[in-house]
Amino acid sequence: METGGPEAYRVLIKGGEGEIVEKKSRFIATVRAVACEEEALAFIEEMRKKYWDARHNCFAYVLGAKGETVRFGDDGEPGGTAGRPMLEVLLGEEIRNIAVVVTRYFGGVLLGTGGLVRAYTQAVKAGLENAQTAWMRRGCELKVETDYNGVGRILYLLGQRGIEAGHAEYGEAVSLQVTAPREAEGALRREIAEATNGRAAVKFVRETYYIDKKTS
Repeated sequence: METGGPEAYRVLIKGGEGEIVEKKSRFIATVRAVACEEEALAFIEEMRKKYWDARHNCFAYVLGAKGETVRFGDDGEPGGTAGRPMLEVLLGEEIRNIAVVVTRYFGGVLLGTGGLVRAYTQAVKAGLENAQTAWMRRGCELKVETDYNGVGRILYLLGQRGIEAGHAEYGEAVSLQVTAPREAEGALRREIAEATNGRAAVKFVRETYYIDKKTS
């Protein structure tokens, strides 16, 4: 993980859809989590095919913990009235690795520049209201090695802290991958040592991010 990343950022853990109607025009927002630009582009194309008969399928997406990659498109709407306002909502909500497509079925009444900006903004907000997000916070990945007698104690300890053990390897000893809040590393090391009478070894692997389930 790049150590210069933010302390926390939001991600989608469940996509959503929302719809508003403005002067007979329908604006349908579809929000989805994407891991890379290829996924974002594939999602946009998927929506264009699904809503092939719509007048416009505008999009915006934000990728990377620091929002390193941002793109938007107006798909025929006047410049600055669709994609940019959509992107501003995502950036304002501090959500990363997310893409949104707003589909417009024209209702026959022109909305004007201000009306379009408001409509596309509100459509994205409606989509986010029906999605589910969580905070990604800075943490650390640890490798915990112990004997078979210590596994149960360590797993119980992790459960008490609300920490899930990741990949586990069982051989002559047991190796557990653990991602913990950065500020909890010291206390966790002490508790593991006490629980196993010092027979467990805890090694720092790297800085990373973890999903704060308390905010999901």
